[in-house]
Amino acid sequence: QVELVESGGGSVQPGGSLTLSCVGSGFTNKSSYMAWFRQAPGKEREGVAGMLSAKEITYADSVKGRFTISRDKAKNTLYLQMDSLEPEDTAMYYCAAVVSSTGRWLEARLRMLSRFRRPDYEYWGQGTQVTVSH
Repeated sequence: QVELVESGGGSVQPGGSLTLSCVGSGFTNKSSYMAWFRQAPGKEREGVAGMLSAKEITYADSVKGRFTISRDKAKNTLYLQMDSLEPEDTAMYYCAAVVSSTGRWLEARLRMLSRFRRPDYEYWGQGTQVTVSH
């Protein structure tokens, strides 16, 4: 059973930094595309960043140059380093994953997954709140 657990959220002033973590379980020895989404009150859930490997990373335009996604496969952990945070970054942040027995299946769907459409992601964490304010 796949499980994703986020942590690292909190309150920070504008210009500050936070690092989110997402620990995955239940898909050891399988390939996975993992991503971060966020949802602000009254708004649609939107994709922030996603990756299959260090060579295949996608960022939303709104966070390019400020956020960095990375993963430690040995620890089955996905990270999101968030710098130069703005009040508009305030949201619940979710980790999401697509899991496959083969990396080729995911590679064939990279373009689709990088569009960050919610229905394409089968596994979700419970979320961690990020608040950016004075």
